[in-house]
Amino acid sequence: MNPLLFLSLSVAGGLGGVARFTLDKFISARTSSSTPWGTFFINLSGSLLLGILTGLTISQSLSPQLQIIIGTGFLGGYTTFSTASCDAVFLVRQSENRIAAAYAFGTLILSTVLAALGLWLGSSLTGSI
Repeated sequence: MNPLLFLSLSVAGGLGGVARFTLDKFISARTSSSTPWGTFFINLSGSLLLGILTGLTISQSLSPQLQIIIGTGFLGGYTTFSTASCDAVFLVRQSENRIAAAYAFGTLILSTVLAALGLWLGSSLTGSI
């Protein structure tokens, strides 16, 4: 990996983490539920964005280097499967079993659907479908 790509990837990852932290705090401050809506929204939006990015890359409308910087860097820092997993465990520990199950399965299923939609959208933007 060349030094400029490494630096760009690192900066993008940091910016993605800052975006996640900021958006999570913004959403959490506006909800009074025990459901971690911030993490839920972040992972869904990140899946959609990564799908779009992948569609653009597959259609060769985006360079592989830019895909790495945005996808692995920014969106890797932005999304957080591990936090979603821990959030589900915390909900179970609070005896919120139904909410935990809905949260865990909802995150997985909706993220996958949105990634597929994003892939279709990204490919459609370039006319490669």
